[in-house]
Amino acid sequence: MPFALLASTFATVFLAELGDKTQLAIVTISGTSTRPGAVFAGSSAALVLASLLGAAAGGSLSAVIPTNALQLAASVGFLVIGVRLIQRSSSLKAEESSAD
Repeated sequence: MPFALLASTFATVFLAELGDKTQLAIVTISGTSTRPGAVFAGSSAALVLASLLGAAAGGSLSAVIPTNALQLAASVGFLVIGVRLIQRSSSLKAEESSAD
C-alpha cells in the first residue's frame, strides 16, 4: 500500500471532517448518551461504509468518465454549494438587520 496516498487521504478526510455537521451530530448524540464507546463504534462504522461506497463509486466512474471531467464536475459542484451558502448567509444577515 503506497504510504503517500494513505497519508494524504487520511489528512484530507481528517481535516474535512473537523467541525463538519457529522462531527457535530456525533457530539450531540454522545452528549445525550451514557455510552460514548457505542457512539464512537456506530459513527466509525458509518464513516467506513460511506468511504467504501465513495471509493468504489470513484473507481467505477473513473473507468468510464475521464479524470479531468470528474475533477471539473466536483469543482463545479463545490463552487455551486459555496455560492449558495454565501447567498443564504447574506439573506439571513439581511433578514436579521431588517428585524432589528
